Amino acid sequence: MPTPDFVYTARAARVVFGSGSLQHLEREVLQLGAMRALILCTPEQRSLGEAIAARLGTRAAGIFDRAVMHVPLELAIEARAVAQQLNADCAIAVGGGSTIGLGKAIALDSGLPILAVPTTYAGSEMTPIFGLTEDGLKRTGTDLRVLPKTVIYDPELTLTLPAPMSVTSGINAIAHAAEGLYSRDANPVISLMAEEGIAALARALPKIVEQPLDLEARSDALYGAWLCGHVLGSVGMALHHKLCHTLGGSFNLPHAQTHTIVLPHALAYNAAAAPHAMSRIARAVGHDNATTGIYELARANGAPVALKDIGMEAGDLDRAAQIASANPYWNPREIDYASIRALLQDAFDGVPPRQV
Repeated sequence: MPTPDFVYTARAARVVFGSGSLQHLEREVLQLGAMRALILCTPEQRSLGEAIAARLGTRAAGIFDRAVMHVPLELAIEARAVAQQLNADCAIAVGGGSTIGLGKAIALDSGLPILAVPTTYAGSEMTPIFGLTEDGLKRTGTDLRVLPKTVIYDPELTLTLPAPMSVTSGINAIAHAAEGLYSRDANPVISLMAEEGIAALARALPKIVEQPLDLEARSDALYGAWLCGHVLGSVGMALHHKLCHTLGGSFNLPHAQTHTIVLPHALAYNAAAAPHAMSRIARAVGHDNATTGIYELARANGAPVALKDIGMEAGDLDRAAQIASANPYWNPREIDYASIRALLQDAFDGVPPRQV
């Protein structure tokens, strides 16, 4: 296959990767030119936030431990006010996509530099994409101000991520790379990263299920998540992400589980329109069919495969299809309501993916 014409834009970010790399936290804060860091986390990760504050000592301005999914606008406004009141000159977002999303919301208006310390495989830390939810609708956008300046990837911090959450978080990451392979602005460099990222996660997740404390597998998964997140931040996304933003923002479904369930069906929808991408995905997951391979990766490792099992109501499927069809993202196959409604029904029921 000849090399196509393409445009590749590198996103500036400093990455510190390796087991035990959290020890470099103070050095990295100073590298930002910062002196007082506001630490962001979820209520569940308060203890980790406190450990980071203790590590920083007087350089810790405080802890804001109320990050939640889908970043409600009112919470983002409150967190920005707290950062200002505490005279913070940077924020450390420790956790998954919810916490890093909150950090981005702070940076969007304040310009405060963000240092991300991911503890899941969400990949948000590598993207200039932000999301805010207001009045039941999730609005997403892209702004380079929200891209974390530094990311510390310490696989040791993922050892306590439960195996079921590791699987859904990892397949969420795979979704970023999969859509990057058939993006309108895909390019050979990003496609290499996408396939490598999918492959790293596909080989790591079954090992993590079998042995959650396998540090080598955790490192492999975090490496894959970094690559997949970089893909997400470098090229546009398509149908899969539109569906998941709709289901998460309008129906408050859990983020990673929703991505895990929807991905094989979204890939099946686009399979005929993006055969080369499907071949690369299949090769990366070690299967002869991309859609079946992703579905079986989820099911074989205990992840949910049906929207009905994570809180979706059958009566909301029509509305979800309407929202997702109304202002669709670019997609290699044309979007029509009837096909999207059929796709969502399959995802709701948890049946194996089929072309709709």
